[in-house]
Amino acid sequence: MRLHRPLLLEGEAGVGKTEVAKTLARWTGGELIRLQCYEGIDLGQAAYEWDHARQLLHLRTAEATGAATRDETDRLEDELYSERFLVRRPLLRALDHGEGVPPVLLIDELDRADDEFEAFLLEILSDFTITVPELGTFRAPTPPLVVVTSNRTRDLHDALKRRCLYHWVEHPDFEREVAVVRMRAPDVAESLARQVAAATAGLRDLGLYKPPGVAETIDWATAVHLLGQRDLTVDTIDATLGTVLKYREDQERVRGRGLQALVEDAARRAT
Repeated sequence: MRLHRPLLLEGEAGVGKTEVAKTLARWTGGELIRLQCYEGIDLGQAAYEWDHARQLLHLRTAEATGAATRDETDRLEDELYSERFLVRRPLLRALDHGEGVPPVLLIDELDRADDEFEAFLLEILSDFTITVPELGTFRAPTPPLVVVTSNRTRDLHDALKRRCLYHWVEHPDFEREVAVVRMRAPDVAESLARQVAAATAGLRDLGLYKPPGVAETIDWATAVHLLGQRDLTVDTIDATLGTVLKYREDQERVRGRGLQALVEDAARRAT
């Protein structure tokens, strides 16, 4: 926070990278501004665009009222590209936030975006500026807190990493995961939270296609609790396996290994 440097968090899906930004926003009182990255995202979706519908309506109104005369043409053109018609998307909103507590800008799953978009971010992450050709350069009076996350489906470029502080987020250890479940699902009994966290840890050791994250552990414990069960059993796991494993192949592998073995392993780990 003192260095005013973005924080780049990498790790497997579900380990809590996004939650870091949410927690920072709650802690500082700043607005959480989230930019969800995806393949094909461009400047218009991420930074700004012009409200063409309102610009066209403005022209039609000028024509109808007679304001669109030859002498007024230059003024009318200037009006069309004023801040009045500028649509601020997440990046520009975060930089042009005005006074008060700086927002927390979450650039989520940057590895899903294209190389060109990643290159566009370099100006923002270096100088906290965005240039709008028609209006000039917007500069943050106080830089926002920036959290960039990546599931590492592809490597981010060194130029971007040099502008960030880096942290690899591991799955939490057993006791910490139990504490997270208890905090996020306080109605779940501690004994059940320990059994579910232990079973989840066992699933992660099986080399599954998509190992479960902390979010799945919370969902699993909550689902078992809502079914009125206080312990993991073969029948309970069979009924709730879809809350923790989201691929058919992973479910078949676990069932093929035997759900009773998972129950016994969880009981051993939970003690």
